[in-house]
Amino acid sequence: MRSDSKIIIALDFSSLTDARRLVDQLNPLDCHLKIGKNMFTQFGPDFVRELIQKKFSVFLDLKFHDIPKTVSEACVSAAQLGIWMLDVHVSGGRAMLLAARQAIDTLPENKRPLLIGITVLTSLDQNDLIELNMSLPLDQAVLKLALLAKDCGLDGVVCSAMEASILREKFEKDFLLITPGITLEPKNNWDQKRSLTPEIAFLNGADYLVIGRSIVNAGNPAEVLKKLNAIKIQ
Repeated sequence: MRSDSKIIIALDFSSLTDARRLVDQLNPLDCHLKIGKNMFTQFGPDFVRELIQKKFSVFLDLKFHDIPKTVSEACVSAAQLGIWMLDVHVSGGRAMLLAARQAIDTLPENKRPLLIGITVLTSLDQNDLIELNMSLPLDQAVLKLALLAKDCGLDGVVCSAMEASILREKFEKDFLLITPGITLEPKNNWDQKRSLTPEIAFLNGADYLVIGRSIVNAGNPAEVLKKLNAIKIQ
């Protein structure tokens, strides 16, 4: 049975022992787990399979961004692990996005993970876009990328909770908004420039919240997760 929780816990450990210690405190019906480049590079697909065998739904956050053929093949390889969700950079362009969509669609329907597009990383702000020679206001850049993702058949996008309200006005609820940079302590969110609290993120239209340190570093992660799952979604 797939979890109906809206909370995705970001696992970012340099030790499998530490990661397993946290996972053993969690119920797979109460959350989803995200594996990013750090853990996947260190521990490979075997750890992903281990989590899936424990009945966790896994978001494989590798942010594929390459030529269409490479990305399409990578998406199939990732999907064959049995993951719940994977992501690609929308800035990879239409041909790449369509190749990823078509590759996923060759799989049996019950083996297809959700295909999510990365818009503008939450570590970036307007000054970063200017430095990258992107003239659009940040929220409009996110919207433009989200529209491209939708047009190419992706299931949703990753965006800051700050832009979620703008996107939710444009898209129906079947187009998912995944929001990282979520913290219970905004002032202590060191590597995210556009972060908000869970309550505001949900009010802005987010479907899933990616939360790391606030759960991982808690004395009782399961209790924090219980409180997060109890937040009323409008």
